[in-house]
Amino acid sequence: MGTINMHRMFNPKSVAVIGAGERPGRIGAAIMNNLLNCEFPGEVYPVNPKYDTVMGLPCFSRVSAIGKPVDTAIIATPITGVPDIVEECATAALAGAVIISSGGKEMGASGRRIEKKIMERVKKTNLRIIGPNCLGIVNTAKKFNASFAHQSPLPGKMAFLSQSGAVCTSVLDMAMRENVGFSHFVSLGTMMDVDFADMIDYLGSLKSVESIVMYVENLTNIRSFMSAARSVSRIKPIIALKSGRSKAGARAAASHTGALAGEDSVYDAAFKRAGILRVNEFEELFDCAEFLAKQKQPRGKRLAIITNSGGPGVMAADALAEYGVEPAELSPETIKQLDQFLPANWSRANPVDILGDSPPKHYLQAVRICLDAPEVDGLLLLCSPAGTLNLPELARPLAELLKKTPCPVFTAWIGGIDVDKARQILNQSGIITYDAPERAVRAFVDLYQYAGNIRALQEIPIRTDKRLLIDRAGANRIIKEGLEQGNGILTELEAKKLLEAYGIPVNPTELAVSHTHAVAVAENMGFPVVMKICSRDILHKSDAGGVLLNLEDRDDVKIGFQKLMDNALAYAPDADIAGVTLQPMSLAADYELILGARQDKDFGPILLFGMGGILTEIFKDMATALPPLNRPLARRLIMETKISQVLHGYRNIKKIDLEAMEETLIRLGRLVSDFPEIQEMDINPMMVKQGKYFAVDARVLLTPTTATGSSHLVISPYPWQYETVDETIDGISIFIRPIRPGDASLVIEHFNALSPRSVYMRFFTPVKQLSHSMLVRLTQIDYDREIALVALVHEEKKQKMAGIARVIFEPDGKSGEFAVAVADQWQGKGIGASLLKRCLSYTKNKGLTRVWGLVIAENRQMVKLGKKLGFDIRMVPGSSEYELEIDLTAHNAMGQPGKT
Repeated sequence: MGTINMHRMFNPKSVAVIGAGERPGRIGAAIMNNLLNCEFPGEVYPVNPKYDTVMGLPCFSRVSAIGKPVDTAIIATPITGVPDIVEECATAALAGAVIISSGGKEMGASGRRIEKKIMERVKKTNLRIIGPNCLGIVNTAKKFNASFAHQSPLPGKMAFLSQSGAVCTSVLDMAMRENVGFSHFVSLGTMMDVDFADMIDYLGSLKSVESIVMYVENLTNIRSFMSAARSVSRIKPIIALKSGRSKAGARAAASHTGALAGEDSVYDAAFKRAGILRVNEFEELFDCAEFLAKQKQPRGKRLAIITNSGGPGVMAADALAEYGVEPAELSPETIKQLDQFLPANWSRANPVDILGDSPPKHYLQAVRICLDAPEVDGLLLLCSPAGTLNLPELARPLAELLKKTPCPVFTAWIGGIDVDKARQILNQSGIITYDAPERAVRAFVDLYQYAGNIRALQEIPIRTDKRLLIDRAGANRIIKEGLEQGNGILTELEAKKLLEAYGIPVNPTELAVSHTHAVAVAENMGFPVVMKICSRDILHKSDAGGVLLNLEDRDDVKIGFQKLMDNALAYAPDADIAGVTLQPMSLAADYELILGARQDKDFGPILLFGMGGILTEIFKDMATALPPLNRPLARRLIMETKISQVLHGYRNIKKIDLEAMEETLIRLGRLVSDFPEIQEMDINPMMVKQGKYFAVDARVLLTPTTATGSSHLVISPYPWQYETVDETIDGISIFIRPIRPGDASLVIEHFNALSPRSVYMRFFTPVKQLSHSMLVRLTQIDYDREIALVALVHEEKKQKMAGIARVIFEPDGKSGEFAVAVADQWQGKGIGASLLKRCLSYTKNKGLTRVWGLVIAENRQMVKLGKKLGFDIRMVPGSSEYELEIDLTAHNAMGQPGKT
């Protein structure tokens, strides 16, 4: 349901507390106390048939008895009665209900039945539900604390989301100590309706929220989650602690939330692709949260360290080294300035050890100099109760100095009782305080690396006009025949033909059904050869003695054929043997790789790349990613492995063609995206020799599926089915297709070709050039959230963009805003109509019912186009703009997507 009613739910003018009471220690009383003690400015309506008044307020027997509009209900009653309560809330047109009650799916089958019953009562309404089994919700800006938390969060610009109420209260307790504030504090419980995706979408739309921090046990609606996170992480940081990393942890999470946690490496890949910083420990989660709450993100990794004793400085430098980061190298000018007042035996390097007997003014002066140093991206201030330094006396002027800083500044003051007072002074001034150098460094590096990950995700791929030539029909035949065989296992020959259909290199492989046939094949292929048993019933050929290497002549092949047959019969007497495969015997490889894919029950197809061969399971040098891939994503997958260091060449090993390997991974991702029937696929080994590579063995397991289109993917793929050819009204051929990330250069050329008038009519403001962030926004789109189609023409043997149209979906998932821009020389030729018609077709297929857009009154061509396509047109009161709107449910002539 997206963000329908979320704003009204979190910004209510009136709240009903169902199950309200006054008895100390009861949840209904705690919620009432929090609402009243925070001075919630709206109306509070206690609902409980047992009382006439609660805390001095009139108490109602049920929601319908209130007789006035209510926005949000907080339900703290036994869960067995909740289905009737939410139905009454929906009838009364409430925006949302927060179900505090436990007893949902965390209790097993009985709880799942209750949750199903609740959702059935509200399925035809827009009532949003948070919970059950949750702590409640808080919006500090509205003084709205609808929770039974033991204290109210301080105001701030960071939102916190959690499935665990206990984690909420723990974070809140630490936040109060460290003076960390929140904009929203939300306990999601078992996420029967509102989940992480909905909350990320909602919070991402609020200017008052600058970052989002989450405690995650499991995810629901993963495609929606990935889409929301990928959209919001572009503009504000998202940090997540995902529990259930170990098998024991996953089981614990399942018993708590009623859903098994996914495999940990897959969550790593998913969070990285979504632009989420994943942390591993509760302490690390809070440390990063405090950093974001009090400071800006690091712009670089050059960290300067100031300390009043050598040991902590060394500890901080060692911690940086653990992450492969060196302390910032101080410039001669910075060192010269420090020399003027520090003792002669100061460190004269970074860390800046000012020595324990230096007065506070020297510490402060060192801070000023390092803050102004252009070679510094962040400043870590260490201090311990050494020498004669009075820490509170240092903390007060330091807090004043650090009110405004050009880069992130954070502290690690080490000690106990003697240091606590100084820490408190810094905390109250909004300065980050940690109690150990390692924690401080970890938070800094986490956020620096996070920023690097976001930059990598927004890297603009190098444009290539090369289209991937694939034989989808041929691959479909192989898969269909494989499924008809019963066990879904392809033979090696079939698996390699499947790879070849998608352009993935394999070595020559032929089937022989008799020893004479095998001899003939070997002689034609050339000795020496490799011979393998070919049976879909024998998955691991080596275990069955089903592989013979280095067969050098006719006799070797003849004898080998019979040996393979005998070994197969002994290993699997009932196996169906198709024959043997023969392939050229390759010289020893420089190294071997593994490429693979498998279907994850939650995340769909997962791609794998790493060190291959017989040592794959030993070294486990592998990286995973989610398809679809582009070149930067494929390159990043490769570079996350240790074996990637060899791919550039090493001593006598020739470098590999990395662009070709990127393309191979892209093709592999395309294959498993196109065919959800592929349950598992191993290309192991992918042999590399003299920089060339090819698959010498392949295994594919198929399973029947009901998935259609791209429904098995958690990231919307490029919609190739919307590629088509059309003509302008004067007969010029145009190629229409969805926009791609590599189209940035085409978009720039198109923008530069627009006249100032056309730019103004498109952007409603005089834009002179497109920034990198704008290019990323225009070309790297989520096809679940918008569609952008481009019209390409050939001019002077070069492809150019004649026009572009897009529809951006609104958070409710039912409406969208359109925009069209056609190059001046191509206007009036029907290109805008062709593009917009196909955009409307796409949005209608995605379930949208309404598309609208604003058009400047002087843009007569767009107004004319709107009339032609059936838009309702009306002047916006008090402006010089028209609003064009079309009801897609009432129009059936939006055009159909073209054929590939």
